Amino acid sequence: MIELLKKRCARKDALSVFAINFLFLIIAALLFAVAHPNPLFSHGFPPAAYIAFLPVFLLIQRTTLIFSFFWGALYGIASYSLFAYWLAVFHPVALYVVIIIYAFFLSIVFFLLKLADRYFPKYGFILQWLIWLGYEYCKTVGFLGFPYGIIGYSQWRVVFLLQIAAIFGVWAVSAIVVFPSAWLAASLKGSHGLKGAGKNVSALFIEHKLSACIWVVAFFLVSIFGFFSQKDYSAEKKMRLALIQPNSDPWQGNIETYKQDFQILAKLSDEALLHEPETELVVWPETAFIPRIDWHYRYREDRAAFNLVSDLLTYIDSKNTAFLIGNDDAIKANVNGFPERLDYNAALLFIPQKNTIPPQPAKYWKKHLVPFTEHFPYKSIFPNIHQLLIEHDTHFWEKGAEFSVFNVNAVKFSVPICFEDSFGYISREFIKRGAQVLINISNDAWAKSLPCQNQHLSMAVFRAVENRVSMVRATASGQTVAIDPNGRIIAEAEPFVQTFLSAEIPVIAKPSSLYLFFGDGLGVFFLIAGLGLLINGLIQNIVSKKDE
Repeated sequence: MIELLKKRCARKDALSVFAINFLFLIIAALLFAVAHPNPLFSHGFPPAAYIAFLPVFLLIQRTTLIFSFFWGALYGIASYSLFAYWLAVFHPVALYVVIIIYAFFLSIVFFLLKLADRYFPKYGFILQWLIWLGYEYCKTVGFLGFPYGIIGYSQWRVVFLLQIAAIFGVWAVSAIVVFPSAWLAASLKGSHGLKGAGKNVSALFIEHKLSACIWVVAFFLVSIFGFFSQKDYSAEKKMRLALIQPNSDPWQGNIETYKQDFQILAKLSDEALLHEPETELVVWPETAFIPRIDWHYRYREDRAAFNLVSDLLTYIDSKNTAFLIGNDDAIKANVNGFPERLDYNAALLFIPQKNTIPPQPAKYWKKHLVPFTEHFPYKSIFPNIHQLLIEHDTHFWEKGAEFSVFNVNAVKFSVPICFEDSFGYISREFIKRGAQVLINISNDAWAKSLPCQNQHLSMAVFRAVENRVSMVRATASGQTVAIDPNGRIIAEAEPFVQTFLSAEIPVIAKPSSLYLFFGDGLGVFFLIAGLGLLINGLIQNIVSKKDE
């Protein structure tokens, strides 16, 4: 009877532990989602970011090494289901792919965090801080790179704080934001109730006051730098642009729909030029015009598409303003000895009376394609996955090879396409090649989600600060904006309406920032430091046990 009661009590204790752990996990996932743009706070709630990982680190303390994999996987599923819920609209398998990937990634991260907690009882929270920051850098690298969810981006509207990105990129902002969670979790370790927690906070501040003081000083210095490093760009040369927002998903429909979309784009462009006759460049969003302009004009296999292309070229050629147009560009190439059409997600620059009829536009082909839904290079290794993607109406593109720099009226600019403005290294490379302005063309209309569009915008403002250049975005449905080199949004169109945004932006003759020199070096440092210290500590632990 006693043994039975003991077993029942043990089961109750196990259930109680599981329930508390699960509660921590849910709170952590909610805080992570709330910190970023979400349905409750369309711009996000930045203060939540400072404690977003507190429940994560507390959960790590409570679980075992083996179960850390389980909780990490569950956190990956919960946090990205709440944060990136709009992916389900993007593609039937997109959300499933993302949560599976992050279930795997975060199971490993949680395991590393638990190792730090177990084998570094005194300074484990600093190691955990480094590991998390190293993970954030890792999630931007390679084919699976997905910068959405980096916690530093949650501070995109705290203009004074994001100025440090001009030196170290978003990684410095993440470092400032993540530390309080790790430090507070360490202070609460082993506490029982509020009284115990209070004692632990006091004890930790006494024992580790140096790390707390360093963070306070760092936050103060970053804030001071942020306030005083912002510049007045009113005396700089200006560029006038018309950013067209048709409020439609161009891929929905057929040739008749494409005609209607063209009519809307032309109408809005005419209104913008009437509003501001001195406009130097009209910008249409990503793939705003679907029929392949050069291809259909050259080969004329589809008469209806050729006629629409001809109408477009005649329209542009009748203007006195350059047009930058998102288009599905194509070339004919020999692939394994057979002629084949290769498609590229492209930005095409047309100068009326110069390169319009016949079409010979300056081009940029998107280099960093969205994994699985725009690009899948592993057809031969995973043919079944490739076939599944094809069956779900995936439109694959080829990768571009060049970091193109365009020129209009002696202003040099480059065009990161949609997803590309979420990667710091891409915009940095454009600026290093001579661009003075960044022009992003995007289509997030498929999501029908303001949080999705603001999450995308939250990353774009960092590109302006990192490179100290102006940036504009012309989008299918929002957020169509103009951003100055301080990362401040100086003009914004209302989302989800057919409209245009006339914007005048400062042009920096020779962009200069330390980020242009350092790049993502701080992110790499966090990764190497975190893993290096962890491995070194584990080796020392093993050696000391052998000596005993």
